[in-house]
Amino acid sequence: MTQKTPDTLRSARWFAPDDLRSSGHRSRVMQMGYAPEDWVGKPVIAIINTWSDINACHAHFKQRVEDVKRGVFQAGGFPIELPALSLSESAVKPTTMLYRNLLAMDVEELIRCHPIDGVVLMGGCDKTTPALLMGATSAGLPSVFVPAGPMLRGNFNGKILGSGSDAWKYWDERRAGTITDQEWLGVEQGIARSHGTCMTMGTASTMTAIAEAIGMSLPGSSAIPAADANHIRMAAAAGRRAVEMVWEDLTPATIQTREAFENGIAVAMAMGCSTNAIIHVIAMARRAGVDIGLDDFEKASRKVPVIANVRPSGSAYLMEDFFYAGGLPALMTRLRGHLHLDCRTVSGRTLGEDIADAKVHNDDVIRPIDNPIYVEGALAVLTGNLAPTGCVIKPSACDPRFLKHSGPALVFDDYPSMKAAVEDEDLDVTADHVLILRNAGPQGGPGMPEWGMLPIPKKLVKQGVRDMVRLSDARMSGTSYGACILHVSPESYIGGPLALVRNGDIITLDVAARSIRLEVSDEEMAARRAALVPPPPRYERGYGWMFNRHVTQADKGCDFDYLQTDFGAPVGEPAIY
Repeated sequence: MTQKTPDTLRSARWFAPDDLRSSGHRSRVMQMGYAPEDWVGKPVIAIINTWSDINACHAHFKQRVEDVKRGVFQAGGFPIELPALSLSESAVKPTTMLYRNLLAMDVEELIRCHPIDGVVLMGGCDKTTPALLMGATSAGLPSVFVPAGPMLRGNFNGKILGSGSDAWKYWDERRAGTITDQEWLGVEQGIARSHGTCMTMGTASTMTAIAEAIGMSLPGSSAIPAADANHIRMAAAAGRRAVEMVWEDLTPATIQTREAFENGIAVAMAMGCSTNAIIHVIAMARRAGVDIGLDDFEKASRKVPVIANVRPSGSAYLMEDFFYAGGLPALMTRLRGHLHLDCRTVSGRTLGEDIADAKVHNDDVIRPIDNPIYVEGALAVLTGNLAPTGCVIKPSACDPRFLKHSGPALVFDDYPSMKAAVEDEDLDVTADHVLILRNAGPQGGPGMPEWGMLPIPKKLVKQGVRDMVRLSDARMSGTSYGACILHVSPESYIGGPLALVRNGDIITLDVAARSIRLEVSDEEMAARRAALVPPPPRYERGYGWMFNRHVTQADKGCDFDYLQTDFGAPVGEPAIY
């Protein structure tokens, strides 16, 4: 039902008054060649575009922004493009996670300070999706998210390649000497064949699926390949829908309820999601004023099986196959018993209505509930004296023999020393060791880089070892796999128990019991803590200085403390004088 009228549009505060300041606003718009007929009485729709020349995932956004504009014009709106920080996962160092919150702030302030009524958010590359949604949620205007879409399947010598997942796999084969340099070049050339995000179930596809599941993008949009003509049509449809949402006053606060986030978590578990989902969903929910935490993921992991047979949890298929099999609406039809179907979405309908006509077209790509690829959810949350506030493992993508394991620690305090050591074929290590990397968390990394899939020591790779237990306060790429225990919290850099581990200490892991333990007495732990020397600061100035003073720990979402909903009063509308 329409609730807004032209005189109540937010943009009218800038353009409608008969005063000198508003006259200046109108004059400057006309300076760009527009006439009053272009904007008077029409919703102004911001298209927040995270395109850049170095972001391959978003290489098609130059054209897609024009497609969105077409849709806005078709629905009687006035589109304006606002460039935002572009976070290229493969290019930005030390990690895009260092800048997720910066992009979220960029988005929030772009929305607040400009004369706009609604928003189309264009993103997809890993940290971009949560950042855009966090910023738009805090700003509070009607918003719809346009996912970049996965790239086409990779190909090498007639074999299907999955981005990330097969890079790790073939790199180990190169280290073991089983493929040549020329063959490796073939992998590099064939693994990313088009614009778009990773086509494995990495963080990009995980987060765009979650965006759709919580109701913030159009039904079926998250799995459309970036190079597919359906993606062009979807972009235009999002532009049209953004105009309608303004008239309906359909804001993120209406859509992003606790039940909506529970839907997102259930879908993530069934998709074989990236471990990064936990950090991002917690941060997104807290921006919406919803207290989602590790317990919510743990509850879902016990109930929702993995039914998307997509790498790396799955064995054969990629996102292109998932799209052809029916995409996310089809998967959600098989999760009905785990979803809140009455949640409202950006379509204006309920989730149940959105998926009412969806069908699964391939039962091996999207499995029935009673024939999953993994009987529990993709992720498991572990706690114990080594991770008092939690850590995470992706049991659906690791060797089952490591789900219960005890072994000696081999500890590294930084990535360079670890990288050098694992290439040493005289390294004193066995397949039963637990490799540990510390000082890689939110403050220690800095920014919690994707270092958690520690390389298997070359000595073991040559023996045929392809998985072992690895433990860190870092993250890992959603395309990664293996017995990697991540996000250990609190992190070692600030004195978490991981800082107290020594070489040879026994680490005990039991995924079924959801436990992780350092087999050292409390007395010994206390003695080690007393002798602990704090590390030097990572930054003395600039953005990094601010980041390390205000970022929360992994179990709280790694947002800035002052950006969370409960920090203070909401920011009001800007004064116009």
